[in-house]
Amino acid sequence: MKVQISGFGAPALATLLLFSGLALALLDLLPALPHLEEAEGYDAQHLLLLYSTLPRMATALIAGAALALSGTILQQVLRNPLASPTTLGVSAGANLALVSVMLAFPSLGGGRDAVALAGSAAAVVVIFSISARHGFSPFSLILAGMIIGLWCGAAAAILVLLNDQYLSGIFIWGAGSLSQQSWAIPVSLLPKVALLAGLAFLAARPLALSQLGDAGATSLGLRINWSRGFILAIAIALSALVTSAVGVIGFIGLVAPQIVRLAGARRVVSQLIWSPIAGAGLLLLTDEAIKLLAPGDFVPTGAVTALLGGPILIALLPRLGNATRALSGMAPAMDATDSRTSSLGLLLVAVAALAMAAIFFGRAPDGIWTWLPAAVWDEILPLRLPRVAAAFGAGTVLGVTGLILQRLTGNEMASPEVLGVSAGATLGVAAAMFAFAAPGLTVQLAFAGGGALGVLLLIFLLSARSDFGPNRVLLAGIAVGAILDAGIGVLAASGDPRGLALIRWMSGSTYFVDNSVAASAMLIALACLVAAFLAGRWLALLQLGSETASELGLRIAPARGVLFGLSAIMTAAATLVVGPLSFVGLMAPHLAHGLGLRRPSIQLLAAALVGATLLVIADWAGRMIAFPYQVPAGLISALVGAPMLLFVLRRRP
Repeated sequence: MKVQISGFGAPALATLLLFSGLALALLDLLPALPHLEEAEGYDAQHLLLLYSTLPRMATALIAGAALALSGTILQQVLRNPLASPTTLGVSAGANLALVSVMLAFPSLGGGRDAVALAGSAAAVVVIFSISARHGFSPFSLILAGMIIGLWCGAAAAILVLLNDQYLSGIFIWGAGSLSQQSWAIPVSLLPKVALLAGLAFLAARPLALSQLGDAGATSLGLRINWSRGFILAIAIALSALVTSAVGVIGFIGLVAPQIVRLAGARRVVSQLIWSPIAGAGLLLLTDEAIKLLAPGDFVPTGAVTALLGGPILIALLPRLGNATRALSGMAPAMDATDSRTSSLGLLLVAVAALAMAAIFFGRAPDGIWTWLPAAVWDEILPLRLPRVAAAFGAGTVLGVTGLILQRLTGNEMASPEVLGVSAGATLGVAAAMFAFAAPGLTVQLAFAGGGALGVLLLIFLLSARSDFGPNRVLLAGIAVGAILDAGIGVLAASGDPRGLALIRWMSGSTYFVDNSVAASAMLIALACLVAAFLAGRWLALLQLGSETASELGLRIAPARGVLFGLSAIMTAAATLVVGPLSFVGLMAPHLAHGLGLRRPSIQLLAAALVGATLLVIADWAGRMIAFPYQVPAGLISALVGAPMLLFVLRRRP
């Protein structure tokens, strides 16, 4: 009886989401119903209803169902509750391929689906080639997917920035716009999604057998490799088709399967049925809410999906199973000695050399590569030195913050960007910009620190009951960060000049850094690095678990509180300089660990140096690769650091 009651929750919740979306859509349709019958002559309301409102509703239902079905398949076949088209980089690969090809062939037309499929397939091949060495562990899959997604997103953003005169419409489309001007997209998308959904249901039995593990499924006669490839191809195709039609719509593929599973759907067939219904209702509900609250086509639906999906996922988090260490495999070992302490010395030399090169080597006004002549030092150094110093300080802070959060939460994917801490700092900066006419650096730092600390406290409260289980921490961070990002996106798209300034700042450019900002960044970096070293023993003990650390004399709650506060301050300081998009906080600890450095104090210094190196290189490349135009360092750091992290991840046993 308990199973039946639990199983009834998924149909009820999925149906509730669908009917909520339809009810809100009906409210939108009521004023237009008198125009449903074609009137004599020109009737603008009739045309708007027939060729815009109704096709948009149909597109939302089809796209939401397809993304939810794709997420369900990925989570089932990979046995990974965090798998989705977004977290595995499938949507980002399709988006980059479409942006690149549309730049070369503006009239792409009917070939969009093939391009999107090729981009998604390429991303998946890279991800699987990396994670195959780790037995397709949940951690390696998600980390590789996030890296690929980060790299593809940064590359697409750079292409758009450098070719905005050709790709201006990509800004809204890439964020997931459901606006329609005809029935072409829903009519084209429906039969493709229906065909793939039919294939998914035919593969329900192999999908269920795959839950038994490779050995168990093979013993029952399932050709696991062929079946897994076929089922994954269905999921990839569903995501790529939606991306080709309406752009990147995140979160639906992650949250809809989680909703129906936590509501009681345990069998594969039940999840295949109710997850698409929940996804369709969730996306329609979001889109209709956007049309009611923000009339017009200026707010892309994909950017706001998390405003409804995020709170639902957060509300259901207490029912998520407390995974032990599902995301293991790269946890910092607690060795007493370091096998490669000499690597630290080489890293110090490399950082110094790169900093000097970033200051004195570059392009002259005529575009020729040259070392900076001594005769123009007085003119050029005041322009370059502050930017290099600010990038160095921000990178140092982000590297240390990422390592602290990873050790504090026991989650190797934790970073200010992934856990939404950077988004909280950004929201604080946005609040300061709208609350004060001209907020100074101190005011911005205070507001940013408050926003970052608020996010950390919220994640702490949501994850405390699971003893900071890695899955719970990560899902809480993704949900909170997505909600904040959506709010920031709506604020930036409001048309207010301060919103436009916020968009430029979020790209992570050091273009407007002056001597005071650079000096502040270096001082904060030094102070935070000293504080982190003083807390090195706490980090080492917390890594052993709460009970062991407490037995060794550590007061858990005060230690965590201090470390959370320190992380918030450091995230706020770095976000003020390079924006929230760098992902240095995720990359630097892993790259430092790849150097063979193990002890907390040594690894803290290594993470700081690696983070500084990444941002110094990113700032220099942003100034030089498109000279005389400038590319934001926050985007460049993703392009520079992601391949490094992929190389380290692939080499690990």
